[in-house]
Amino acid sequence: MSLTIAQPRTPLRTAAPVPTDLGTVTPLRPRRQPATPQAAPVPTSPVVAPQRNRALPEGTEARGFALYVGIDEAKAAAAGTTLAAVVEQLKALTAQLVPTSETYAAVAVAAEGSGGRDVDVVRLALQDRSAVAARKQAEKPEPEETGVVIDISRKRVTLDGEPAPLTYKEFELLQFLVLREGRTVDRSAIIDGLWSDGEDETPNERTIDVHVRRLRSKLGAFEEIVRTVRGVGYRFDRHADVAVRYASTPSPDLF
Repeated sequence: MSLTIAQPRTPLRTAAPVPTDLGTVTPLRPRRQPATPQAAPVPTSPVVAPQRNRALPEGTEARGFALYVGIDEAKAAAAGTTLAAVVEQLKALTAQLVPTSETYAAVAVAAEGSGGRDVDVVRLALQDRSAVAARKQAEKPEPEETGVVIDISRKRVTLDGEPAPLTYKEFELLQFLVLREGRTVDRSAIIDGLWSDGEDETPNERTIDVHVRRLRSKLGAFEEIVRTVRGVGYRFDRHADVAVRYASTPSPDLF
């Protein structure tokens, strides 16, 4: 029995022979990838470390600030604006600098014609502690003066803050001696200086002694400021507890 092998119509292709000697192989260069454009660095604000306010008491922290602005409606109008517009501009600036900030504005009012600096009126109206303390200090009555105060301008004498009950002539006698401080004045000079106008009866030297005695009794514990110089007259001696206030213009009796 014979077998017949059919031949293929299309001849089979044989693979190309693989060279056994490859020699030097030049590696392929990788393709360059197109450069990716890099974004410009975003500028960042420098971080400022919080500084402690040395004026703050220990254990406290600053939570805001108050800005006192002394502008009345007339000044704002003269500058071509209004108080409300100024307030809004300041609030807008604060929001621009610190977006998370909260603001509160209060307008200070005062009686018309009250005077004073606008900023001081604002501070007082908003109860600024230092301004209120300064006002209270200014309103405090002057402390009573101790000792003897001889006020030539007001023709008044006070003893430890209390007025001395001197008569007009007794004050004139004391003033006559004060204006000649440190000098001994005889009785005749006192008579000529205080009774030369002829309105009152001219006293004798013994009457001068009576006037001086009454004056010294009203000076109480400070009677020694009028000294008796035996056989001559009287002298005013100033002590550490004696103050003399003169008039703004010289006394006609001062020489």
